[in-house]
Amino acid sequence: MKHITPTLKLSSFHCPHCEVMAVQTWSYDISCRYQFNQADGRLVTTAYQLKNTFIAKCAHCQEVSIWINQKMTYPLTGNIEAANPDLPENIKYDYNEAKNIFNISPRGSAALLRLALQKLCIHLGEKGKNINDDIENLVKKGLPKSMQQALDSVRVIGNNAVHPGVIDLNDKVEIAYALFGFINVICEVLISQPKKIQEYYDTNIPENIRQVINERDKK
Repeated sequence: MKHITPTLKLSSFHCPHCEVMAVQTWSYDISCRYQFNQADGRLVTTAYQLKNTFIAKCAHCQEVSIWINQKMTYPLTGNIEAANPDLPENIKYDYNEAKNIFNISPRGSAALLRLALQKLCIHLGEKGKNINDDIENLVKKGLPKSMQQALDSVRVIGNNAVHPGVIDLNDKVEIAYALFGFINVICEVLISQPKKIQEYYDTNIPENIRQVINERDKK
């Protein structure tokens, strides 16, 4: 299922807490109540309205997300899709760390994601020294050509690309956001899909048939 990014006032999206695609109930008129002691010692209760603040409640897990001035402020990781579960653990760690700081520092997030992309290229058998060359080789291994063009369009592998792990002061939110998706897509095409095919083959093709196929392939 396509990841539906949490968006202000959207009726349904992937919950930032449980990551389930669920209906969101929005609250717009939010008031706070607080108590304080006056000079004479009397306890007084008062209330005030929160401006430009919205709360969405997930129908699945009942947790809430808080939005201030059209931006999700809680949880911080809410508007990023979860890491592909088939990513190697060290790469998933970088991905999740980038996810944790995305709303605080998109440029720092992009730097971590470039590092994760470099590690992913190495995991897939490339040298990891030049992302441009690595992606070009991965295209030959089955990665769609459009992915190379997409990466280049956000200055990830073009002539002006920064080195993995280095913060580019010109990075924007859109670049970091795109990198999350690119890493997951590369993993899906070159790791998850071959894994699913192999699992299907091992589970559903009888051993004697597999032996015949292996002998045929040797020829």
